[in-house]
Amino acid sequence: MEIVYEDNHLIAVNKNCHEIVQGDKTGDTPLSETIKLWLKEKYQKPGNVFLGVTHRLDRPVTGIVLFAKTSKSLARMNELFRHGEIQKTYLAIVKNRPPHDVATLTHWLTRNEQQNKSYAHPNEVAGSQKSILHYRLKSQSERYFLLEIKLETGRHHQIRAQLAYIKCPIKGDLKYGAERSNPDGGISLHALSAAFIHPVSKHPVHVFAPPPPDRLWLELIKEAGILPTE
Repeated sequence: MEIVYEDNHLIAVNKNCHEIVQGDKTGDTPLSETIKLWLKEKYQKPGNVFLGVTHRLDRPVTGIVLFAKTSKSLARMNELFRHGEIQKTYLAIVKNRPPHDVATLTHWLTRNEQQNKSYAHPNEVAGSQKSILHYRLKSQSERYFLLEIKLETGRHHQIRAQLAYIKCPIKGDLKYGAERSNPDGGISLHALSAAFIHPVSKHPVHVFAPPPPDRLWLELIKEAGILPTE
């Protein structure tokens, strides 16, 4: 478990592609329980440890996940997310070059519960939700392209579905059109950073989580000038 930020009210970790944020039907131990145990041991806490999940990250996705250590901070973080006051930046490695180097994608997403998959539509359809993201091409290798992505809305599998719609499926994402899986079973989508006003202290917070240290990530990040210290 890689902790990238902690204070009296919040804790943030750099999730790997095998971890789930909350418990699900798999029965695997969720990240929330792992952190509770860590907090209990570190601070010698008697009884149950409070930990609130402020948002989720798909299992095959890596990067920043924020948790609340107090009920007050959980309620306030929920409000920040609800009002779009937490700016999250993602990086995605895609197989095909996008149609534009910088663009805003607007689609209407529908969700298929049975498939656990979302579908992007160019126009509004029954049961759809308007979904907006902004992307910028940051660098490229011989076969892949690195995109920086900022979400304006937070829908189920939004980045994965919208990039698939423009024929730029994320590397390793078989569910959304990738040709083959990644060796680690994850997909090349990473929640790089989160910036917000602290819900209690009211000071600016900018949390950064380095992408996985494999060769392709390192190559593309170096070319893009994205350093793990920023």
